[in-house]
Amino acid sequence: MASLLHRLGTWCADRRWIVLTAWAALLAILATGMLTLSRPLTNEFSVPGSRFEAVLTTLKAEIPEAAGATGTVVIRGDEPFTTDQERAISDAAAAWSEIESVEAVDPLAAQSQLDGTADELAEGRQQLEDGRAQLEAGGAQLEDGRAELEAGRTELEDGQAQLDATREELEAGLAQLAAGEAELATQESELEAGQAQLDQQLAELEAGVAAGVVPPEQEATARQEIAAAQAQLDAGRQQLEAGRAQLEIARAELEAGRAQLDAGQAQLDAGLEQIEASEAQLATAEQELEDGRAEVADAEAALAAGERVAALTDGTRLVNESRTVAMSQISMQDSGGTIAPETREAILEVGSELEQAGLSVDYSKEINDDLSSIMGPGEILGIVIAAVVLIVMLGSLLAAGLPLLMAVVGVAAGLLGALTLTHWVSMNSVTPALALMLGLAVGIDYSLFLINRHRQQLRHGMGVRESIALAVGTSGNAVVFAGLTVIVALAALTVTGIPFLGVMGLVAAATVAFAVAVSVTMTPALLSLMGLRVLPRKDRRALEAGDLHEALDEDAREADTHHGWAAWVQGRPWLVVVAVLAIVAGLGWPAAQLRLGLPDGSSEPAGSTAYRTFDTVRDEFGAGANGPLVVVAELDAPVGEGETALLEAQADLGEELAEVEGVVRVLPFGVSADRGTLAFQVVPEGGPAEESTEQLVDRLEIAVPQIGEAQGAELGLTGATVANVDISQKLADALPLYLGVVVGLSFVLLLLVFRSLVIPLLATAGFLLSVVAAFGAVVAVFQLGHLSGVFGVNEPGPILSFLPTLLVGILFGLAMDYQVFLVTAMREAHVHGTDARRAVVTGFNHSARVVTAAAIIMISVFGGFVWAHLAMIRPIGLGLAVGVLVDAFLVRMTLTPAVMSLLGERAWYLPRWLDRLLPDVDVEGSALERRASTPEVPGSRVDRQETSPSR
Repeated sequence: MASLLHRLGTWCADRRWIVLTAWAALLAILATGMLTLSRPLTNEFSVPGSRFEAVLTTLKAEIPEAAGATGTVVIRGDEPFTTDQERAISDAAAAWSEIESVEAVDPLAAQSQLDGTADELAEGRQQLEDGRAQLEAGGAQLEDGRAELEAGRTELEDGQAQLDATREELEAGLAQLAAGEAELATQESELEAGQAQLDQQLAELEAGVAAGVVPPEQEATARQEIAAAQAQLDAGRQQLEAGRAQLEIARAELEAGRAQLDAGQAQLDAGLEQIEASEAQLATAEQELEDGRAEVADAEAALAAGERVAALTDGTRLVNESRTVAMSQISMQDSGGTIAPETREAILEVGSELEQAGLSVDYSKEINDDLSSIMGPGEILGIVIAAVVLIVMLGSLLAAGLPLLMAVVGVAAGLLGALTLTHWVSMNSVTPALALMLGLAVGIDYSLFLINRHRQQLRHGMGVRESIALAVGTSGNAVVFAGLTVIVALAALTVTGIPFLGVMGLVAAATVAFAVAVSVTMTPALLSLMGLRVLPRKDRRALEAGDLHEALDEDAREADTHHGWAAWVQGRPWLVVVAVLAIVAGLGWPAAQLRLGLPDGSSEPAGSTAYRTFDTVRDEFGAGANGPLVVVAELDAPVGEGETALLEAQADLGEELAEVEGVVRVLPFGVSADRGTLAFQVVPEGGPAEESTEQLVDRLEIAVPQIGEAQGAELGLTGATVANVDISQKLADALPLYLGVVVGLSFVLLLLVFRSLVIPLLATAGFLLSVVAAFGAVVAVFQLGHLSGVFGVNEPGPILSFLPTLLVGILFGLAMDYQVFLVTAMREAHVHGTDARRAVVTGFNHSARVVTAAAIIMISVFGGFVWAHLAMIRPIGLGLAVGVLVDAFLVRMTLTPAVMSLLGERAWYLPRWLDRLLPDVDVEGSALERRASTPEVPGSRVDRQETSPSR
């Protein structure tokens, strides 16, 4: 590798314009890609396969209007809103809703509806009671009518019975009449027969008399007998006529009775028809009464369901009691977690019209986050400090500007490439900021180490071209190795299985790779153009005069093992070890209180519109209104038709959710088209990042399966706090694998470099100390609020959930770099025959100055991001700054020399069998130095020991 880099350095120095043109062309291509293909960054955190992501996917599929990005607008007035201001607020809400894919809530109309709900329910309850009273009165009337009808029917039945009895009597009379007539007819027949017999007797008498056969006495007697018989017959006939007259009278009476019966029957039939008609009317009235009762029952159920839902949402406000603050929710559908710049501008433009109405308008971070810029004043200040350190160390503005230029080129290439990839890959806003931070830090340091090596060689009289090639082959070799350790640590973030974290790692790794490439290609090309101007004017004059005494004096100081920091440490190693451990323990003790979370508006700067929005909502509408949880219920069977069935289903689930400790209210806010999925907002007592909300999520995780089983549904949770819990768990599960991969690969690399089992273990142990100190500092400042005024922490809160994994990966890579930059010089001295204890001091003296400068530069760059305008990047900046500070100055430059001095030769222990198996990678480039045709000068041996760039 050293020989290859040596040839590369020579080629770049000889073809400097080709190299510079190639880099310029690459930057132009990447810039064109960024301008044509880039898409807005996002603040969303997506973890495919996680609980909150699965629920969110269901919500997007079933109720898309409830799944878009949502922001909050807070509108305030000094006095209660005037009529004109209220009209302006309503007009603004309408104007926001007219923006494509944007839906805004009119807070005044919504609050009016909420305020009127109680009155509407009370009025509905009164109407229901009135209707029930009317139904009861109607029921009483129907009962009275039914009683009257029953009485009438009884009377009719009695009359019919009487008619039937009279009819029977009439029929009996008729029968008697018929019998009388038959008897009269018989009597008449008998009379006719008697008359005929009498007439015959008379005729026979007359004939006898005429014949003279009847004597007169006999004739008189016969005539007397016939007259008597005739008299009897006439009397019988008179009786018969009298009987017939009586029968006629009786018949007339019976016919009159029949007529009366028919008239009575007609009256009864008419009464029966009237009763039947009344019964039909009564049945209709009863059906109407039943229908009315059913309607009242439905109204009762609807009212009860409405009251239950109203009880769930009781206390919800979008306008405060004094009507000086209004809160509007703005939803962006199909936003993918990102608000397009033109949409954001349109929203802000509408808001400016409200300001003209005498209102102040603030926006939540979802709306107001401007992700188009990743560089702010804090970052620039860090670069300025780095530039000052470079000027002090290199003694030349021209030389000091070179590492800065190299860092800018590497960062530009990395960021332009990353932003181009946003066309295909969703990228979080932290990703380019992290790449910028790392790219600047390592870019400056890598170039600095190569430039420093080149300047040392020039001071010792080496030619420019030869010096460039040797610097690239030696220090450049260490730069490549150092960069490789960082790249491995960053790229290994992909093993966490969390896409956004993997993208962060890969983009940062690519930016570091660009920084390495720039250092070993563009730096030698520019050094070739600069020639001896890379040295201060005083050094150039000394070279022209052949005066090398300053270089020789520097070599002598490096070879002095009795003076300097390393010598002081070596003189009291146990004290140093105890002191370092005590300092690290003091810095790291807050780490035990680490609590993870995702940033909310409370983490924004005090004067920012995002913080004012968060704080106003918390004060006026409750902390939970800043970040309600979302519960999605997939029902076993869709809700039945009708509004009442929907309200009852929402109330059944909502009441169960409201019973969970820590829930302030439950707001139903969505139903799918097939009525099979319901969505609820669960408003907690605390804000999104508060510990009480996390505890509520834990309780809900236990409760929702039970609620779902009882209500015939499958319930899922999503929201910022749920995402934090899921991401934290996912990271916790992946961290052992990640550490195993990173530490394993790095251990192998360090084993190859140092050919020692102890040094890699010592490096890893030192890294753990740095991590503990970094975690402790971040927790102390951002979670516990210590020195919050100094670091601009407005409200302490939980630490970014993925920060521990990120810090572990980055700090491990940087820590291994410092290990390489310092200990390789010690190993080189030891390999060349210096005893182990002396090699510690000489190697340290050789590398300490440039490592110190590199560490200060890196701390400055990272420290600048502590005041970054992106709230999420600030704790990362502090953690890296403190981690590098502790790792470089306490662990690598203090603890490591002390422990190695205590171990002596044992520090370089390596089993012989393993020594035979390991290849000689020669990171120091010693073989290359021995082959290089350089003028041998006193002290050059020490010069050749410097191999490792640092950060």
